[in-house]
Parts: sequence; C-alpha cells; structure tokens
Amino acid sequence: MKKALSILATGALLATAVGCSSGSGNADGNEKPQIGVAIYKFDDTFMSGVRNAITKAADGKAEVDIVDSQNAQPTQNEKVDLFITKKMNALAINPVDRTAAGVIINKAKTANIPVVFLNREPLADDMKKWDKVYYVGAKAEESGTLSGEIIAEYFKTHPEADKNGDGVLQYVMLKGEPGHQDAELRTKASIEAVQNAGIKVEKLAEDTAMWDRVKGQEKMAAFLAAHNDKIEAVFANNDDMALGAIEALKAKGYFKDNKFLPVVGVDATAPAIQALKEGTLLGTVLNDAKNQGIATVNLATVLAKGEKPTKENVGYDITDEKYIWIPYKKITKDNLNDATQ
Repeated sequence: MKKALSILATGALLATAVGCSSGSGNADGNEKPQIGVAIYKFDDTFMSGVRNAITKAADGKAEVDIVDSQNAQPTQNEKVDLFITKKMNALAINPVDRTAAGVIINKAKTANIPVVFLNREPLADDMKKWDKVYYVGAKAEESGTLSGEIIAEYFKTHPEADKNGDGVLQYVMLKGEPGHQDAELRTKASIEAVQNAGIKVEKLAEDTAMWDRVKGQEKMAAFLAAHNDKIEAVFANNDDMALGAIEALKAKGYFKDNKFLPVVGVDATAPAIQALKEGTLLGTVLNDAKNQGIATVNLATVLAKGEKPTKENVGYDITDEKYIWIPYKKITKDNLNDATQ
C-alpha cells in the first residue's frame, strides 16, 4: 500500500512539474518570455521590415508569435484575446486604429500582461491608463519636415523646377488614410518646411491613397489628367504611394529625355532605395524599421520578465517613462548607404 501511494505521489509531482514548464505564460527560470505581436497588416511594405526586425531581434531572447490583423480592428481585438488566453508574457501591438488602443489596454490590464504599442501612437489619455503601457515609434512631424526640406532644397538649386517661373511651388499631395495621425502630421509639416525655406506654395490637388502603391498610381493619374504640366512637385506620406505616383508619371513620359518631376516619400523601403538609384525618386526619409523592431523586442522582453524598463536594460532612451522615439533621417542619392538596415 505504501509503495502504491509512493508511486502515485511521484506521478503527481511529475505531472505538476510538466504542467509548470509547458505553460506559455511562464517566463521564470531559463524559459524565454512569450510575446504576442499583432501587425496591422502583413502586406504593408514598411511593417514587413519591422516584422522581420522583430523576428531577428527576438532570436535567442524571446519567443514571438506574430499575427496579421488584416487591417481590421475587430480581427486585431480577437488576436489580442487569443494572446491573453495563451497567457503571453507581453504584447506588442501595431494598432489598426490608434483610437481603439484603449480597448486593448483594458484587456491587457485585466490580464496583467504588459503591452508595447509600435509605429501607430495611441492617444495620450490611453497611454496614461496603466503604468505597463509603452510606445515605440518615430515622430511623424519630423518625417514631414525632412521630406519638405528635400523638396525645398531641390526647388532652390534647380531653377528649371519652377516650370512657369512664378516663384511659387505648385504641388500635389498623396496622403495616407483619412484622420491617421502620421498622415495628418506629415502632410502639414512637409508644406510648412517648404514655406519656412522661403518658398511660396500652391496646392493643386490632395487625395488619400491609403498608404497603397496601386492607389497612389491611380490618384496620381487623376492629378495628371486634371493638372498635367502645372504640377511641379509630388509629396507622398509614404514610399509605396510615391512609387505608385512614379509609375503614373512614367506613363506620361517622365523620367526620360530630361523630363523630370521631383517626388518625395517616407520610409526608405528597399523598393524606394532602388528608385533613388534609378533617379526616379528624388528623396525619402528613413523610418528606421530595424531599430523600431529591436526596441520593441527589448522593451517587451524586459516587461515580460517583470522588470522596470531603463535605458540600461532596453538600450534606448525612454521619454516620460512611456515612449521610445526612433529618429528619422533624410535619404537622397547622395547618402544611400545611410539607409542600409
């Protein structure tokens, strides 16, 4: 009887040990923290770069489960619910809708799972809801200012850019999705930078192309149909839309026989760098996908272990105990190597 009880007790201890080691929510000992990552959509060129950076940065440090929210907030909310059910140790969320971050924060807080938002900044009031909420990204207005400076410098150093000789820059603007913080700030700051350089501006057209290359091409074709040679510059809130605009311009005979139109984007994606090399894209602004990915993983890993994030254990300055800001950088044909990620 004693032998039977001993066997049963041993079996119970083994079962308990197995149960403790198999749960994804256990970040103790030598186990790697489990981090649930939700990207707003996988087929976004820039976020693909961030996703790859997260995967690389997590190697040997954390286990990451990266999912596609398919550009639908309800889908992303479901993914978050699943991460919570799996007892992830931390969440890293690239929100579909920044105004919906509060819902995700409430879910995470109830489950006591720290959350790091990336690339799309939640509202300030939502960021204050909990001390285990952080943000990794870049300041959108900075990217707008830098893209405006690229156009302003070109306009000043190339007199032929002023096609009608009126001293006014006639431009068109391709915006990201309506109401998106980055789209609004980039649009405003880029034009202000041109004006601050002492150049008068006239907006010929502006439309949303949803960060999308095909939509950017369609909108640019419409701009050309309406304004044709009156257009002296093209601003795009990201590289995909800028590259779409370039395709529409090529169809109208641009970028050959000395027929050029300055186009500027944001992100410094690989296709944009290729366009810079080919001389079709005037410039872009490096949105540092590599460091956004590394900072996200480092921060989420520290939080998953229950530690207080500092510059020493995360590797990046933390502003207001909430934010890690990754700086932008102007990229033209003259400093292409700076865009290498």
